Amino acid sequence: MSNRREFLKFLAASPLLGALPAGLPGFAETDYIIANPAEALNVFEFEAAARKVLPPAHWGYMASGVDNDESLQANLQGYTHYQVRPRRLVDVSRLDMSTQLFGTRWETPILLSPIGSSKIVNPGGELAVGKAAQAKKALQIVSTQASYPIEDIASARGGPVWFQLYTTNKWDVTQKMVKRAQSAGCPVVAVTVDTPNGRNTETQTRFRRLDTRDCASCHTGNNGGTPPKPIFDGIDMTGVGLTSPSLTWDFVKRLKDATTMKVVLKGIETREDAQLCLEHGVDGIIVSNHGGRSHSSARATIDCLPEVVQAVGGRIPVIVDGGIRRGTDVFKALALGATAVGIGRPYLWGLAAFGQPGVERVLDILRRELSLIMGQCGTPSLKDITPTSIVRV
Repeated sequence: MSNRREFLKFLAASPLLGALPAGLPGFAETDYIIANPAEALNVFEFEAAARKVLPPAHWGYMASGVDNDESLQANLQGYTHYQVRPRRLVDVSRLDMSTQLFGTRWETPILLSPIGSSKIVNPGGELAVGKAAQAKKALQIVSTQASYPIEDIASARGGPVWFQLYTTNKWDVTQKMVKRAQSAGCPVVAVTVDTPNGRNTETQTRFRRLDTRDCASCHTGNNGGTPPKPIFDGIDMTGVGLTSPSLTWDFVKRLKDATTMKVVLKGIETREDAQLCLEHGVDGIIVSNHGGRSHSSARATIDCLPEVVQAVGGRIPVIVDGGIRRGTDVFKALALGATAVGIGRPYLWGLAAFGQPGVERVLDILRRELSLIMGQCGTPSLKDITPTSIVRV
C-alpha cells in the first residue's frame, strides 16, 4: 500500500472527518473496488482490485520491497519533495507528449518497465502487456524472467521491444540470451546492475506464509521457485545464477563487443556511476532501485535523478522508474531532466485485475493526468518542461 492510500484511510477514520461536509469528494466509499477498468478514477483503484483477485503469495511478490520496504516507500514519498510552478496565459490547446529514444519517436514518455513472471497475476502475462503497449503506442521492456518467449511478446507488441538482461554468472549463457534478443529485433538491451548478491524480500515471505495453496501447482518446489523461463530454452542452466557478485565495468565492454544493440544500464543512482557510464560507452541510463526491491537505502529514485542528469549533461538519455503513480509525478521527473519514465506496479495491478484492458486504462489515466498538469504549467511540449517548472520543497 502506498503512503497516499494509507493517508486517505487514516483521514477517513479520523474524528475530524465528522466535522467536514457530507459527501466530500475523494473521501466517500474509500473501500469501493472497481468492477471494470472504465470505473477507475486513478491508478490506485487498480491496486485494490488486484489485491482482491490475487492469492497472498502472488500479491506479496508484487507488493514487496526489501527489509522493511524503506526504499519502496521512499520512492513513493520522493515525489512530495517537489512542487509544480504553474504558468499562465500560454497557448496549450495542442499538447505534444512525444519523446525520442535512440532515434525512435514515442507518443508518450511513459514506458512499461520490465517485470518478470507476469503470468502469475494474469494468464495473458507479457503478451497482454504487449498488446496494450501496441494499442497505446508505448515502449515495453521485456524481462529476462518473462513468462513467454521474447519473440512472441514482440509479435504481440507488433514491433520492437527492449530486452532487460540479468547478466548471470556465466558469459556463454548471457551471450546466448543477448544473441536471441537481438535476433528477435530488440534494438536495446537494458542491463540490470542493482542486484549483485541477492536481496531480502521480507514482505514477500510474510505473504507467502498466509498462502495455503500447493505451490507446486505453478512453481518448482514449495519455496516459490519459478520454473525455467523461455529465454533459457535450449541452454544448459547447471550452476547458473541470474546475477553475479563479481560483475565489473569490464562486462560493459564485453557486452558492447558482442551485440549491435544499444546498451543501457538499469540501476544507476549516483553521479560517480553516471560518469563511469560515459567513460565506458554506455548508451543510456535507467535510474532505478528495482522498485525498492534491490537495497534498503531509503533514498528515492526521483531524488537520485538530478545528480545523474547533471553528470551526463544531455549526452545520453536518462530514464527513471520507481514510485510513479500520478501524471504530476511524470511531470516532476521530466522537469528534473528525465527523457522518459517507467512504471511497473501500476500496470501490473491493471493486468492482474482486468488483463490487457486494465493495462491500457492505467496508461490512459497517467497520460490524461500528465496532459492536465502540462496545461496548468503552460508547457505544451516536453521540451517546455524544465527545472524551472518545479521547486524543491
